[in-house]
Amino acid sequence: MIERAAFENRGPESSDLILFGRSSSSFTRIARIYAAELGVSYEFRIVPDLMSLEAADYGGNPALRMPVLHTAEGPWFGASSICRALSRRAPGRRRLVWPEDLEHPLSANAQELTLVAMSTEVSMIMAQLAGTSAGGNVEKLRRSLESTLTWLDERIDGVLAELPRERDLSFLEVAAFCLVTHLSFREVLPLERHVNLLAFSERFAERASALATPYRFDR
Repeated sequence: MIERAAFENRGPESSDLILFGRSSSSFTRIARIYAAELGVSYEFRIVPDLMSLEAADYGGNPALRMPVLHTAEGPWFGASSICRALSRRAPGRRRLVWPEDLEHPLSANAQELTLVAMSTEVSMIMAQLAGTSAGGNVEKLRRSLESTLTWLDERIDGVLAELPRERDLSFLEVAAFCLVTHLSFREVLPLERHVNLLAFSERFAERASALATPYRFDR
């Protein structure tokens, strides 16, 4: 399936961009939110089968992972690299906060744990799709995810306070939003008690980029 994601203020190279992923993927949504925030358009190609063993189905990624962004220079694997590639194509300058800009343990640890939680959730979902128990380790995955969410929920307000006030976007905020909303979308764990994370997610959800990239299952 091929879709066209067009936003205002296209960059001069945006027509060369092809993003491989799925609308139901948290990591793909990170890239899509960045594209929307930065005003960069791209062609969206849906990865047809998450159980596929063919790298071509994942845009050529030998790890059989998504997202992948194809550019004139070549492919970019993973959300972080893709977001950086998109930022270099954005019209005008943006005040972006990357993981390496986080100079204090609280925010740096929050970034690390958010990405770990996203990967842990993916492992749980893929194990379910494959009809396995993640190598008999599903209980550890669940405990890891629950503990990480509790840690983040208790500290999210302090984490946000550490970010530069004059910013357009931070990778940490986008990733945290995609994590929380994906957990709800896939009903992996109940989130009711994580009130601070939910409040943060509700605020971020008001951004145009979030409204333009809702999770859904591709046909």
